[in-house]
Amino acid sequence: MHRVTIRELRNSGGDVIDRVVAGEKLIVTRDGRAVAQLAPLDRPALSAREIVERWRRLAPVDPDRLRADIDAVTDASL
Repeated sequence: MHRVTIRELRNSGGDVIDRVVAGEKLIVTRDGRAVAQLAPLDRPALSAREIVERWRRLAPVDPDRLRADIDAVTDASL
């Protein structure tokens, strides 16, 4: 886990929080000693309605292109 100092948190708080929002867990130190941990909060679960709405907005999949992409990265002898 990465560490940030109190000074870094004070001077660049927005940047530190951006790192946490992106999923990074940080230990805050004071005089070289760990004093706190910053971690992202759990995201609330999506409702069934939200999941279906997101699914409806997905781009269509071209099966031929998907197959070509898979073939390009797999061993044909398998």
